Amino acid sequence: MQANTFSAGASVVPSSKVELTISCRNLIDADIFSKSDPMCVVFTKQFASDRWREFARTEAIMDTLNPDFVKKIMLEYYFEERQMLRFDVYDIDSQSADLSKHDFLGTMECSLGEIVSAGRLKRALKGPKANSGSIVVSAEELSSCKEEVHMTLRGEGLDKKDFFGKSDPFLVFYKANEDGLYTITYKTEFIKNTLSPKWRPFTVPVRTLCNGDLDRSIKVECYDWNSNGSHEIIGSFLTNLRELSQRGCSFELINEQRKLKKGKKYKNSGTIFLDDYKSVPVYSFIDYITGGCQLHATMAVDFTASNGNPMDPKSLHFNNPSYPNQYETAIRSVGEIIQDYDSDKLFPALGFGARLPPDGRVSHEFFLNGHTDNPYCEGVEGILSAYKHSLNTVQLYGPTNFAPIINHVARFAMERRGGTDYFILLIITDGIITDMPQTKAAIVNAARLPMSIIIIGVGNADFADMDILDGDDVRVSHNGVEAERDIVQFVPFLEFTAKRPGDTLISTQARLAKEVLAEIPEQFTSYMKARGIKPRPPLERGSSLASGVGLPS
Repeated sequence: MQANTFSAGASVVPSSKVELTISCRNLIDADIFSKSDPMCVVFTKQFASDRWREFARTEAIMDTLNPDFVKKIMLEYYFEERQMLRFDVYDIDSQSADLSKHDFLGTMECSLGEIVSAGRLKRALKGPKANSGSIVVSAEELSSCKEEVHMTLRGEGLDKKDFFGKSDPFLVFYKANEDGLYTITYKTEFIKNTLSPKWRPFTVPVRTLCNGDLDRSIKVECYDWNSNGSHEIIGSFLTNLRELSQRGCSFELINEQRKLKKGKKYKNSGTIFLDDYKSVPVYSFIDYITGGCQLHATMAVDFTASNGNPMDPKSLHFNNPSYPNQYETAIRSVGEIIQDYDSDKLFPALGFGARLPPDGRVSHEFFLNGHTDNPYCEGVEGILSAYKHSLNTVQLYGPTNFAPIINHVARFAMERRGGTDYFILLIITDGIITDMPQTKAAIVNAARLPMSIIIIGVGNADFADMDILDGDDVRVSHNGVEAERDIVQFVPFLEFTAKRPGDTLISTQARLAKEVLAEIPEQFTSYMKARGIKPRPPLERGSSLASGVGLPS
């Protein structure tokens, strides 16, 4: 189903957005004392290219050889192209993003067309053993439905499944496919030792639950959680979104095996109550941008001595007239994308960790252009010019402190929380952070503001602390207070700019920019959504675009 994007006199490549659901069966057991903890990594191969590129990862599921991954993979489907995909399955052994640190379980290659044609494609995995299990990939074309539902559910009188306790219940939602089978769409948390669970309120996109069809069948199963992954069914029921929208409804859980065994004596295995239901529109990053929201990027550069003497060719700050250093590449990669969303093209550019003229005082918050009251640089070239100016006027020193820079930008984000502005801080650094407690506190504070932080690590230093700040797995906290949102993205420069056959400076910059900016739209919309801020209609954006609002000095 195509969204309504008709524009007279224009040309558009016909495509559809499809959603892939991935499951595996009978995987290799790579763990000694438990079952494998599988995750699937999806790779794509660009048209007319032989190079595989990582596209997405599912979540990891603990202790199972038969995972049904909840995370969906969204792809644009082009009929006229053979879009090759590769699915690699790993047993996750740590929090590392490096796939070489995990056990490889198997792989499968196919085209997107094969999956779309089959609807549900099942193939054997090629892995370390002759029989490495199988993978099942289902595809469904997505509707343009832009709504989500908020639900609060509880249970009463559930069957007791644990010998020494009650049950540890959780719910799994499935949507009906055209072939009569069901595909997993959502899973709640499990609640320990209760027959009357109250699950946390949750939110699911309507197109995930039923692809916008209110009468499409939805199956809900209730399970008793077990630590070894062998969860036991308590019961299930069928419904649809139209029925769920009738607030206050309840559903009997039916366990077909118990019903068959008990016959007429069987009543049910418990009741699920829908205490709250709400359908709300979902606004996209594009909705806010076309409504006039401005992005403001601040560049912050590490001038600590660990970078090396700028006159030394081995220095990360070395000025090579024939090829940009890592700092210059990072500035240009991100700046050229961000400047398209800022009407005045004026960027504050700051430095930290240097001794400043004339007295040699150490500063963790100075303006690269040498001014005392105006940090602005005109466009990307202005930032690069100011960066080179600072290299010739300051002395590299230390230590590596992030908190002053983060708090600097946060002060201005605090003044513009109404949805017309969003602030992005890019920190480029080579070293191990020395003010971790203060930085964590600054991030927890900034997470409440319209602000994101990107950290690019240059050189070969140990960046383990940066992974702590990038709260993808464990949210950053300070003094027991957790960050409201995940607003930090860390990218190791060398990992995404390693030379590949046919690489050019432009392709290297594009690859870095894509990785660096990947999380910004979601972080942006999470702030707007949490504050209940709706985008303005495009016709109301004139005053915002004409204002040239930038970060105040």
